[in-house]
Amino acid sequence: MATNKHATIRYHALDRCFSNYQRKCYIEDLIEACNEAIYEFGGIKDGVKRRQIFDDITFMESEQGWSIPLERIKDGKRVYYRYSDKSFSIKSQGINQAEAEQLKETLNILTRFKGMPQFEWIEEMQVRLEDTFKLKGNVQSTVGFEQNPYLKGLSHFTGLFNAIQNEVALQIRYQGFKQSKPSQVVLHPWYLKQYNNRWFLFGLNNEFKTITNFALDRIIEFEDSKVKFYKNEAINFDEYFEDVVGVTVKKDAQIETLLIKVNKEIWPYIESKPLHGSQKVKNKTETEVIIELNMQVNHELLALLFSYMDQLELVEPDSLRQSIKHISNSIYKKYF
Repeated sequence: MATNKHATIRYHALDRCFSNYQRKCYIEDLIEACNEAIYEFGGIKDGVKRRQIFDDITFMESEQGWSIPLERIKDGKRVYYRYSDKSFSIKSQGINQAEAEQLKETLNILTRFKGMPQFEWIEEMQVRLEDTFKLKGNVQSTVGFEQNPYLKGLSHFTGLFNAIQNEVALQIRYQGFKQSKPSQVVLHPWYLKQYNNRWFLFGLNNEFKTITNFALDRIIEFEDSKVKFYKNEAINFDEYFEDVVGVTVKKDAQIETLLIKVNKEIWPYIESKPLHGSQKVKNKTETEVIIELNMQVNHELLALLFSYMDQLELVEPDSLRQSIKHISNSIYKKYF
């Protein structure tokens, strides 16, 4: 396999060496670090040579790379390498020109999938990447995506994603909103899902052998567990969420039929953005539209219904109607 296939792995291995002020990294150490990183990544003994390391350093120091502030410090007849700025790391830099070109090529490949089932996300992703990294030369952003830069827990995403990909069980320290103190859980991570601008981790609870989900912003820390990983061979997560709004799926809960009256004024919005995939029209009049949904009832559904305030009315089932009535009375008491 060509050495340049592992360029990104080598760059990050060198970055770790240059950032390590506790150790003197000579050229032999840099070669060893790169070979170990490549072996750890793909089990391949790449055999990186001195010339390749020098070429990598030249690239990393260039404007096309990251313009790294590298020192070459003499130690007798030898030389070791480190950053002159202790706080510098290529991880904290924007993408370089070469990475931008690679990203453009990747996006060109992805455009081939536009319009195909299951690939609807590609067009939005392409616009997001082009706008964020100015791949078309724009000076300023032209698209505003929903995001929450203050959301906690996003730093966990890469580690959790890697645990899923590498099939590693995790020891998670977690504190839910209603917990007075953190708890420890061994989880077999299977799936990451975003909802309402928050990320959730789904997996098998090792103790209870049930599906559990954790909000990433409530995870305090996690580490690899020595428990043997239990692979997901039973759940198709695309189907798992078909009968709900959001991320709360109740085990063995019945699918209920909801009838909802929608005011004519708000109907065009709900028609273009259905409350749920099962939504269908049962009847239309001059003032309202009656729609039917078939789904589980959960907290996220209630929140969605209340977001429309007085623009709709739940007709059935009566049990959910009573729950909404109870919540509405509580709200009324706070304002009147």
